[in-house]
Amino acid sequence: MALRDSVDASAASSGREELEERRARALAMGGPERVKRLHESGRQTARERIDQLVDPGSWHELGLLAEPELRRPELAAADGIITGLARIGGRKVAIIAIDATVLAGTTAPVNMRKQNRIAEWAGRRGLPLICLSDNDGGRLPDLLGWRFSGVPFDFSSFLQPPAGCPAIPRVTAVLGDSFGDAALHAAMGNLVVMVKNSSLALSGPPVIKAAIGEDVDAAELGGPAVAHETSGSAHMVVDDEKEALDAARRFLTYLPDSAALPAPVAVPVDPTRDPEELLTLVPAESRRGYDMHKVLEAIVDGGSLFEWGKRFGRSLICALARIDGQPIGVFASQPMQRAGVLDVAALTKLAGFADLCETFNLPMVFFQDVPGLMIGTDAEKGGILAGYERVVVRLARATVPKIATIVRKAFGGGHIALGGRPVKPDLLLAWPSAEMGFMAPETGVRTVYRRKLEATLAEQGEVAHAALIAELEAEWAAESAPWEAAANIILDDIIDPRQTREMIITGIDFAWGSAPRVTKTGC
Repeated sequence: MALRDSVDASAASSGREELEERRARALAMGGPERVKRLHESGRQTARERIDQLVDPGSWHELGLLAEPELRRPELAAADGIITGLARIGGRKVAIIAIDATVLAGTTAPVNMRKQNRIAEWAGRRGLPLICLSDNDGGRLPDLLGWRFSGVPFDFSSFLQPPAGCPAIPRVTAVLGDSFGDAALHAAMGNLVVMVKNSSLALSGPPVIKAAIGEDVDAAELGGPAVAHETSGSAHMVVDDEKEALDAARRFLTYLPDSAALPAPVAVPVDPTRDPEELLTLVPAESRRGYDMHKVLEAIVDGGSLFEWGKRFGRSLICALARIDGQPIGVFASQPMQRAGVLDVAALTKLAGFADLCETFNLPMVFFQDVPGLMIGTDAEKGGILAGYERVVVRLARATVPKIATIVRKAFGGGHIALGGRPVKPDLLLAWPSAEMGFMAPETGVRTVYRRKLEATLAEQGEVAHAALIAELEAEWAAESAPWEAAANIILDDIIDPRQTREMIITGIDFAWGSAPRVTKTGC
């Protein structure tokens, strides 16, 4: 009996030793030399990123001992993907971190299974999912031939919540060149934040060169100038990894863990600017520009503005913020950019941000100073009609509270796309400086009265022509003033600008009613 006990103890000891050896190899990632090269490139390892992101001592890894289906003599620790569960600010989250020191972080069947596993866990259990992306695309020969057709990605649960489960917040931090399958992490992200020296694209430069002969480097292909400013695939660009991880943490503070829960409320904070400044921040002259950020700083909680898609569709500000502690989505014209006109990029951003707000129970708050929708050949080729249709349908069907304030101009389709009456806002307010209508007076007069003006010019000369324009513009401007809109209950009220914050807070409170602060999306 003593001999058997001795043998069992020896076997157990041997098993524990093997476990520790395997764990040590996995935790070593790609080995000292590859870790050193990664550090020399200015990047952190996946494990260092996780340590920086999550609460100390909260990391629980799943799949540490994974190995590739096609075994290799070189180190392939955890098959290049680190997955697990942790807490951020005390909240439970799920994490996928690509390890660029192992086979360049390339994707293959085993690490696909790991990603599916953690994504499905997050979706079923209502945990935010964070992806730390640094990937060189698919791995060869692991995905050659028939193997590619059998890749084990489960698109029913990886890019969306499992059937019957509410949506969860998804954040992707692009921390190095991220091509191929890594781009899917960005495609699913409610926030995609990239460091300034990273790239994001469907295929990397070598594949593009071989396939179509185009010689392009990573920055030209998918750097911030493309992914953030042109395509809008990324919502933020920051200087370094610390800023990216900080942004991921901050973004989650505005959102619930899943769409089935109300957004988390914080302690109210007074605005950064004195609301008295609202009396002078907006110029009376309709064509003079100003920075709408200053207006927002006098209304929302101080320090709460978190801009989303800042350099894409620049004529529209989309931002998370808080008002009286309540998280909201802000949609605001930016007169400093193309007078605030809504072009295709701005409409695309508007629609995406509206989806985010509706999904995660964030009231939509609109600030209008918009001359209309962009018109012309480029706008039509870019799909302005489809973009506009998507926005107005999305807003009309949205079930979160919608509060709109007309600050100055509110013309044409731009007015409707920013919470005008046809999309059913709960509260539509205006400042006394508001101008409303199908188009601005100077444009409308020349369009509607074109023949009359041409005849006056031909028959009576330039002086009479100018006088007629002035007379007609004055009449048009009188019709554009907000008073008749209020008289006919198109506007719910015309308010002193200094009342804006108070009216928005009240409007949101009553728009939620007595029901739980979640939308049908989360039921």
